[in-house]
Amino acid sequence: MERTILVALNAARSARRAAVTLSALAGGRNQIYLEGEDCPDVWRVPVARALQSGRAGIVETEQGFFFLNVYLPPPRILVIGAVHISQALAKLAPVAGFDMTIIDPRTAFATPERFAGVDLIAEWPEDALKERALDRFTALVAVTHDPKIDDEPIHAALSAGCFYIGALGSRKTHATRIERLRQAGVSEGDIARIRAPIGLDIGAASPAEIAVAILAEIIESLRRRDTGQIQGAIA
Repeated sequence: MERTILVALNAARSARRAAVTLSALAGGRNQIYLEGEDCPDVWRVPVARALQSGRAGIVETEQGFFFLNVYLPPPRILVIGAVHISQALAKLAPVAGFDMTIIDPRTAFATPERFAGVDLIAEWPEDALKERALDRFTALVAVTHDPKIDDEPIHAALSAGCFYIGALGSRKTHATRIERLRQAGVSEGDIARIRAPIGLDIGAASPAEIAVAILAEIIESLRRRDTGQIQGAIA
């Protein structure tokens, strides 16, 4: 691998940005494309598909056969609220390949006994997020049902471009949440990105079923996210 490609990959890894490298099977220059930037039309679809799926593969073009390798930052789930749904989600998330952190300032809920082995932070979200920056490969799940706890991280997740933002609550609860966000200056486009009621509509009733619905919706959002236009750097 050329030094320039390796340097670009290391920079992307440090910045938690996704990247795709293209290598001509017949030999020649390698290329790297970063998610969110532009690329030539011939590569736009195959690169976008690779970034969404996370799978490497061979692509045939008019220029020959190329091997596409994908480098995705480890996706993570940040849960606001140490509730029963969070307990179930903490067991499911690692199975699907997600790192998971739970934040809740309510020390009666955020206890090691209830969340053994889980990355648990008993602080206010606005304080905890100073040390744990949100990004495009973070899914935010707000489930405290308390606007004093949920609203600030939802706002932060919208600003950070998190690939998934879900909030627990009925449609009536979400309507009042929308009004609060509007008053805080959040745009209609950003508000529309919030998944509420949270989770895929599978008729979930128990905390465990709701956790399954949430995780399914997170996976759907990750694999069908808009990767934007991809810009290339040729070595």
